[in-house]
Amino acid sequence: MANEVEDTLKRIQSHKGVVGIIVVNSEGIPIKTTLDNTTTVQYAGLISSLSDKARSVVRDLDPSNDLTFLRIRSKKHEIMVAPDKEFILIVIQNPTD
Repeated sequence: MANEVEDTLKRIQSHKGVVGIIVVNSEGIPIKTTLDNTTTVQYAGLISSLSDKARSVVRDLDPSNDLTFLRIRSKKHEIMVAPDKEFILIVIQNPTD
């Protein structure tokens, strides 16, 4: 299973424009990253909080629904968030590449 996760992360990282990947556990603690520590902690905390709020909004609108993917685009980066029960996958990429 660990090799499968490593292979998937390497495959994502090899895509054009990908700046970094962070895997965060359910408490918002980064467990795997390709970025420096300061950036990782900042993204992990803020994105896990945003993901929880987005999930809450989706469930408030329709209790039978759930958040499956969140995409945020700014001038500098595009942040793709794939929340799961135990983990959150965060991929940061340069949208111009």
